[in-house]
Amino acid sequence: MTKPSSIPTPVIWCIAGIDSGGGAGLAADQRAADAFGVHACTVVAAVTAQSTKAVQRIEATEPAMLDAQLRALAEDMLPVVIKTGMLGSAENARRVAHWVQKFRHSNHPVKLVVDPVLRASTGASLADDALVRAYREALVPLCDVITPTRREAQILTGLAEDACARELAAHLCALGAQSAVVTGGDDEKLSPDLACDWLETPHAKGWLYLRRRAIAHNHGTGCTFASSVAAAMAMGFVAADAAVLAKMATMHAIRHARPVGMGAGPVIARGGFGTDSGLLPRLSIGQDMPQSWRPPAPSPRSPGLYAIVGTAEQAQAVMQVRNGAHTVQLRMKRPADMAADDPSWQEQLKNEIESAIAAASTSSACLVINDHWRTALACGAKALHLGQEDLLALTRDDWQALESARASHGVQIGVSSHSLWELCRAASISPELIACGPVWPTTTKDMPWVPQGLRNLAWWAYMAPAPVVGIGGVLEPDQMRAIAASGAQGGCVVRGLGEDPSRSLPAWRHAWDQGCTSSSPGAAPPLPHPTLSPHSAEIH
Repeated sequence: MTKPSSIPTPVIWCIAGIDSGGGAGLAADQRAADAFGVHACTVVAAVTAQSTKAVQRIEATEPAMLDAQLRALAEDMLPVVIKTGMLGSAENARRVAHWVQKFRHSNHPVKLVVDPVLRASTGASLADDALVRAYREALVPLCDVITPTRREAQILTGLAEDACARELAAHLCALGAQSAVVTGGDDEKLSPDLACDWLETPHAKGWLYLRRRAIAHNHGTGCTFASSVAAAMAMGFVAADAAVLAKMATMHAIRHARPVGMGAGPVIARGGFGTDSGLLPRLSIGQDMPQSWRPPAPSPRSPGLYAIVGTAEQAQAVMQVRNGAHTVQLRMKRPADMAADDPSWQEQLKNEIESAIAAASTSSACLVINDHWRTALACGAKALHLGQEDLLALTRDDWQALESARASHGVQIGVSSHSLWELCRAASISPELIACGPVWPTTTKDMPWVPQGLRNLAWWAYMAPAPVVGIGGVLEPDQMRAIAASGAQGGCVVRGLGEDPSRSLPAWRHAWDQGCTSSSPGAAPPLPHPTLSPHSAEIH
C-alpha cells in the first residue's frame, strides 16, 4: 500500500457562483484546482440559472449562509489563498473582505485573488452599482491579484473606454491591488494573432502572450485563469510566476473545451499543461504590444562545457586546453572606483575583449562576451550574453542594433533566467541560449533566488525554446555530470576552474562527457518549484 504524502495539500477557498450548465463558476474553479493538485473548498455565493447560451437568473446567497459556510471551513481547513468569482451582492463582497481582514489580523497571511465577475460573455451585466462600489472600496484594496477583463477593469476604475490595459492595471494597483492582470484573450481587436494580457506585478510588468487559438467554446476561461493564479500562489509562486502558469493552464483548458449545448461550451482544465512546451508564454520587455510570435532561433551548436572567466588572459588559458571547454565566457567586472563611462575603463574593456577575440580565432571554443554588448559588437564579437537587467535597459535603438547584428553578422545572444517570468521574457527575443540558475547555492553573486536544483533544470531544458545551460554553485565535477544527465545542453563552471584551468579542465570535460553519455531525459517534472519567496522584495 502506498503511504500518503506527509506534505499537506494546499487549500484554497473558491467563493463564487454555481453555473447550472457546469461551465463557469465553481465548476471551472474545481477543475483548475484539480489540474494543479491543490484542494478547493467551494463556497456558494450565488446560484445561477444558465446554459451555454445565456444567464437567465441570478440569486445571491444570503449573507448569513455565506458566513456559515466560511465559518465551518475556518474551523477545519484554513486557506492559503481565497479566490472570489461571482459574489451576487455588495453585502457578500463586504463579508468576504471582513474574513480576509480577520485572517490577516490573526496572523494568518491569507492571499486574495479577485476575479471581478461583472459581465457575462454575452454582454449581460452581472453586478449592480452597489456591488461595483463594494469591489472598489472593500475587495480591491485587500487583493493580492485582480484579474479583470479590459471591460471589467474600465467599470471598476471608471476610466474612459479607450484606456489601455496598462493604464487600467496601474489604476487598479493605485486603488490598492498588489498586482493586476488585465486579460485580453477574448479581445481579438487588441491583437488578431496573439492572446495578450497586461501583467502588472511588483516583480514584472509587460504583455504576457501566447498565439491565439480560434475556438468556438470558451465558457469559463476567466474563472479558470483566476483559479489557476490562486492555485499557483497556494503552491508558493509569486504573482508574476503564478500568472505564467495560469496562462498555460487556461490555454490548455481551451484546447480541451467541451462542445456541449447549443452555445459556447466550457473549457476543461486538466493536468499536463506544465509539460507542453508549446504552452510556454512570452513576456514582452517593453510596453509595446507584440505584433507577432517569433519562432525559436536556429541553434548551430550545443554550448556544452561552459567556462566563465574574468580576464582575457584567463580566457586564453582556458581556450588553449585541448579537449577542454566548448564555450568560454568573458565576464569582466568594472572596478568599484571606476564609472561606466570612465575612458580608462572603456579602453581596458576594449583591449580585453579584443585580446579574447584574438585568442578565440585559433580555438575551437565559442567565445561569449557578457554584458558589455556595445563594445563587444564594435570589437567584432560573435556571441553575447545579457542579464535580465540588461534586457530591461535596452532602448528601441539598442534593439535595432542587436537585431541588425544578429541578421547581418550571425551574432548569437544568450540570456539569464531565474524564474518563470524571466524565462518567458528571455524567450520573447528568441535567443540562442538560456541560462537557468542558480542550480545550487552560489556566492558568486548576491541573489534572492531559491536554488533551482536538478528538477527545475530538467524542466527548463524540456520547456525552453532554446538550449539551456545550468549555472550556479557548480564546484565539483560530479555536479557537472548531473547537469549533463538532466538534459541541459550546457553546464557552467566559474570558481571550480581554480587557479590553473589547464589542470582542472580535463576533469570537468570528462564529467560533462560522462553525463551526456548517461543522459536519458524522459518526461519533465509536472511543474517546477518556486524560486522566489512570496515575501521577496521587488525585482526588476
